[in-house]
Amino acid sequence: MPKVSKSEEQWRSELAPERYEVLREKGTEPAWSGELNANKEPGMYRCAACGAELFPSQTKFDSGTGWPSFSAPAKDDAVDTEPDNGLFMRRTEVLCASCESHLGHVFDDGPEPTGQRYCINSLALDFESEHDEVGAGAGEADDGERGG
Repeated sequence: MPKVSKSEEQWRSELAPERYEVLREKGTEPAWSGELNANKEPGMYRCAACGAELFPSQTKFDSGTGWPSFSAPAKDDAVDTEPDNGLFMRRTEVLCASCESHLGHVFDDGPEPTGQRYCINSLALDFESEHDEVGAGAGEADDGERGG
């Protein structure tokens, strides 16, 4: 996966403030606030920072948590994980493997066959519909302002 390297100044100038907070400062959007939580359209969820393919719609499921949830990434190397011991709990943070932006967390309480629940912020994602024109890139089918 090609790496995207930018200064924090570049990220700050390119991302909407609420997206910057989630993607670059490891923030969490309020539950039930993101537009993509209820999205059931077929397509690909991409990193809102760099456009990398992250999660296919076939792996999305309703976890009842208020955030988009997926059972598996698009490819094994699409995301990276690292321990997150903040907020007095042990969790596993999910990062975009391409640009190292914060996406959310992964838990071991998901559906079979993976048993994984990738709990991802809507603000960290752009959705590319399967019905978009061939060659349409991330964010071209919407105004780029996703989430609450």
